[in-house]
Amino acid sequence: MEYCVLFCAGLFGAAGKDGLMMNRTESGSYREILSIALPLVVSTSSYTVMHFTDRMFLSWYSNDALAAALPAGVTSFALLCLFLGPTSYISTFVAQYFGAQEYRRIGAIVWQGIYFALIAGVILMGVIPFSLHIFRLINHPGSLPILEASYFKILCYGFIFTLLSSVLSGFFIGLGRTSIVMIVNMFSAGLNIILDYAWIFGKFGFPRWGIQGAAWATVLSIVIGALIFIFLYLLGENRMIYGTLAQYRLNKKLFLRVLRYGLPNGVQFFLDIAAYTIFVLLVGRLGKVELAATNIAFNINTIAFMPMLGFGTAATILVGQYLGKNKPEIAAQSVHRVFIITIAYMSLISFSYIFFPGIYVALYGSKENAALLLDIRRMSKILLLFVAFYSFFDSFNVIFCSAIRGAGDTRFIMWVSVLSSIFVVIIPSYITCVIYMGNVFLAWSFFTFYVIFVGVVFLGRYRSGKWKEMRVIEVPPAPLPMAPGDIAESEILL
Repeated sequence: MEYCVLFCAGLFGAAGKDGLMMNRTESGSYREILSIALPLVVSTSSYTVMHFTDRMFLSWYSNDALAAALPAGVTSFALLCLFLGPTSYISTFVAQYFGAQEYRRIGAIVWQGIYFALIAGVILMGVIPFSLHIFRLINHPGSLPILEASYFKILCYGFIFTLLSSVLSGFFIGLGRTSIVMIVNMFSAGLNIILDYAWIFGKFGFPRWGIQGAAWATVLSIVIGALIFIFLYLLGENRMIYGTLAQYRLNKKLFLRVLRYGLPNGVQFFLDIAAYTIFVLLVGRLGKVELAATNIAFNINTIAFMPMLGFGTAATILVGQYLGKNKPEIAAQSVHRVFIITIAYMSLISFSYIFFPGIYVALYGSKENAALLLDIRRMSKILLLFVAFYSFFDSFNVIFCSAIRGAGDTRFIMWVSVLSSIFVVIIPSYITCVIYMGNVFLAWSFFTFYVIFVGVVFLGRYRSGKWKEMRVIEVPPAPLPMAPGDIAESEILL
């Protein structure tokens, strides 16, 4: 067992004070940015692979299973959104405490996130008895509500562990040790693929469970990932330096601070998902070709968007760490360089959307109806022009929103999301698609304007410089009592 611990410690850079303290000499450098961002890009992509595998295997198993998995999965994710706000925001607290060298506070704030995750997970599991009623209200045909309810119900059992993983991965992300998160998430995604194949089709001596097997595979992968994070979080040097065990007490002031900054973060997350979902549903009122082409364009857009999330999270962490050090000029330099990397990447992607759309579109569509497929692909190519145009401004949205989020400006972000989602996307799209049954390109024009609008607003907020004076941590933080056997910070830094 001791050798296993040493192996994990060495693998994840936890075997030594230098590994834990992340002493970086190139402040705000491209090397520092890429060392944090690239593992996050891979980590984010692992989730995409996991969901893609679920749906691919289910399509081989049964069309009904595939049809049921998407609405059930989207519903479960929608329920999680508000609660993922506070848990994912733990990384910002950790980053600012780390920058301020208030290492003992890191364990304390993570424990507040753990308590929130446990409470929220129990509350969310309260919907399990109503699973079938929820999907009967959607009124899908045949046996789909039963399949949807069974898939959704099983996913609910993993909610607590999903939220715990969000908190504990935030601990490592806030420290800048993103390789740990990448490796754990890649392992979970790989395990999910194996379990999917075994439990959906009844391979390797496992029962043939179909859609329920897919759900259990996802839950077990999440549970094991969370347990690995717990194990690494409680490693010896983490306990000594960050108080990951000693600072377990519930702290009312810290807990309320997590809610104060985290809940607006969750509202913004939820509204972004809601605006996108409602837009797709409204476009579906215009016809099958319009809906299929819209789904294809958005799916292709994830190629660009998912890596941007990794760089956006890097911007959040770097801003948090350097504001904690009271070095806002280096925080600004880091954001500037993250933006340069992102805009260069987005320019290449947009160029490919404009001049080589056929490469992307050719990957989609069944050839059962050749005429319909031709119409869908033709419209998809046109919609990719909208994507190419707004992707440039989407980099403004992701990077500058992430930057001010790292400072604690979550209420401003929330209100921008509330107003823009309702008045720039939902209402205009409803008028276009439902009342006047207008052209799909007009609806897409509103969505494109929405992306441009929020990107410019967040750029303006960032350039105002107000974020440089913001903090989510105490100034200065109050000292925490030491537990017996713990070592002082002064001893750690010697």
